[in-house]
Amino acid sequence: SVLQVLMGILLCSVNGLLGLGSALDCSDRDPTGTRCSISVEKLLDRAIQHAELIYRMSDEARTLFEEMFIPLSISAYQGHGGNSCTSSLVHIPTSKMEIQQISDKWLLHSILILVQFWIDPLADLQDSLERYDNAPSALLSKTRWMSTKLMNLKQGVLVLMSKMLDEGGLDLENNESLARHLAAPAMEEHVLRDYNALSCFKKDAHKVETFLKLLRCRHTDNLSCSLF
Repeated sequence: SVLQVLMGILLCSVNGLLGLGSALDCSDRDPTGTRCSISVEKLLDRAIQHAELIYRMSDEARTLFEEMFIPLSISAYQGHGGNSCTSSLVHIPTSKMEIQQISDKWLLHSILILVQFWIDPLADLQDSLERYDNAPSALLSKTRWMSTKLMNLKQGVLVLMSKMLDEGGLDLENNESLARHLAAPAMEEHVLRDYNALSCFKKDAHKVETFLKLLRCRHTDNLSCSLF
């Protein structure tokens, strides 16, 4: 039946996403067992695929949350930049000259900073949503998926740093409360906090995807790479 076909497609899609859980693991190592033998290009392709899916899922989760809990007046306010995000964490290059001057090390460190920053806030968001009386299961599944895949992406970035920079991760201070970074207008405080978290995570997920694509471009066609 049509319903069975649709369910089959849905299950294949979900299994495909879940199958990416190990996409960033490096099972292929050199004879010493200490270094990943997968090429940088393949690792970048895997990381970009991960980042694209995380961004897409963040967009779907934010839209679903907005439809369920956010009045039109508030969503319009958000759409015009009414919320304050964590953009100060990472400076975004604003010119082609600046893009040409930044190093691979800067890109990788910026990606890792953004990824590590969101690991704890996403876990807090998941805990908060599970306390909602009417949070749809689809929303809970999406946020849980994002948390898991963000951890996988972090491991992939660490492998890239090891191969490209011959260094490990960064020691970042513990994340401050999101309340320090997210400003909410008058409404149910926890609802606006969670909505702002989803909105800001979507923006930072897009930055991660963009930086990874710029990094890959530099290793294939260095002369024409741009964020614009």
